[in-house]
Amino acid sequence: MSVQDRLTDDLKTAMKARDELTRDVVRLAISAIKTAEIDKRGALDAAGVTDVLSRMVRQYRESIVAFRDGGREAAAAKEEAELAIVMRYLPEQLGPGEIRALAQAAAAEVGASGPSDRGKVMKVLMPQLRGRADGAVVSTAVGEVLDAMAGG
Repeated sequence: MSVQDRLTDDLKTAMKARDELTRDVVRLAISAIKTAEIDKRGALDAAGVTDVLSRMVRQYRESIVAFRDGGREAAAAKEEAELAIVMRYLPEQLGPGEIRALAQAAAAEVGASGPSDRGKVMKVLMPQLRGRADGAVVSTAVGEVLDAMAGG
């Protein structure tokens, strides 16, 4: 079952259960996907849908930080609940150790020798991790791996 089919089914279920939070978040996700399809002038493949949902996740995380910085804990908690719903439709997220291991493999693959090779490593690594890891976390792991290579 595609992510879009799951979203449609979950929307129906949430409406029947009167689960307003899930209903609203799923509607937002469906709308974001439809907007991306309109922009592309065609249907999105699975990777395209994952990209749209990943963008939503990034926006939720930024909003949570902004609300916390502004002392709006209730708004941050609501955003976290919405984030959890969107995360259901993304592939399982990788842990820092797994990301670091993949970064080391990618660095070896491109023959990286230090921090100046970050772009080469990220170019190889990001397609492998699409939707499975936050780009900022990946960038940090790549930086650590490349710093260790330069220092060692």
